Amino acid sequence: MTAVESRPDTTPGVVAKISTFTSRHASVLPTFAAVAILICLLVGAELYFGNFLTPRNMSALLLDNAYLMILAVGMTFVIVTAGIDLSVGSVMAFTGIFGASLLASGVPAWIVVPAMLVAGALIGLLIGVLVQHFDVQPFIASLAGLFLARGLAFVVSLASIRVEDTSLLWLQSTRIRLGDWYVTPTGIIAILTVVVGAVVMHKTRFGRTVYAVGGSEQSARLMGLKVARAKVMVYVISGLCGGLAGLVLTAYSGAGYPRNGIGTELDVIAAVVIGGTLLTGGRGYVLGSMIGVFVYGTIKTIISFMGAEQSWTHIIVGALLLLFIVVQRAIVARSERGS
Repeated sequence: MTAVESRPDTTPGVVAKISTFTSRHASVLPTFAAVAILICLLVGAELYFGNFLTPRNMSALLLDNAYLMILAVGMTFVIVTAGIDLSVGSVMAFTGIFGASLLASGVPAWIVVPAMLVAGALIGLLIGVLVQHFDVQPFIASLAGLFLARGLAFVVSLASIRVEDTSLLWLQSTRIRLGDWYVTPTGIIAILTVVVGAVVMHKTRFGRTVYAVGGSEQSARLMGLKVARAKVMVYVISGLCGGLAGLVLTAYSGAGYPRNGIGTELDVIAAVVIGGTLLTGGRGYVLGSMIGVFVYGTIKTIISFMGAEQSWTHIIVGALLLLFIVVQRAIVARSERGS
């Protein structure tokens, strides 16, 4: 008679390890989900169309969404503090038409570009002051900034202003090639903005303060952190990114137009949330927002390949946004139970 060796059931241990991993890394799970969705979109599109993953299409993905990526960096800072900035699309339009008007008047580009950035930062400063020092809700304060920036854009010009300055158009017309791949200076500006934003968020005292404010503003104050300065500065950064996006979009389109960016603020918020930043604040990654922009841009490209109406882009992005908000709420609830 042979003895039967009994082996302990390791299933509970594996489940416990998975549970521990997910609880400790809950903040990055939405970003991983965004990466998985992006991979599925790219692979699925390649299998369906057969010529989707070409160097030309992938290079154009960055080129066409450079301005959105820049805006997403600034929006990430704001949302991590549990705020919101609805003015970014209007700021982009205002700084674009403002810069085009100055260039058309003969002002040199080396003066126009800083003026565009300062104009965006000033609107962001106004919103930040309203939020922090006048206790205005971020939604209302940034809505006021939206109307202000859009109104200023129409004050500058009711029609588009064509840009003839070659030094500005160079940002878009130049192609830096590596085989069949290429990148433009506008794409490089977008990538550098992401890199700088990520470094500031994760490697500086200011970035840690931003996370602390979003996690618990009261606790951040008790720790002696400069909460007021951080809350104002995130809106200044968002406005600065709006001015930079205005520069990039003006170079991309070759003109400034006061109606540019209508609804762009919602696209930016969607991309940031899809990238894993929680609307409740305290968690989020600039690199995740970049992934969210690529998801959004890939969906647009797929819709274009299919020849369907671009309204399907908003439908699909809306569905993804709803899904990610539900996932985020589940993760937050799980982490709170674990703590």
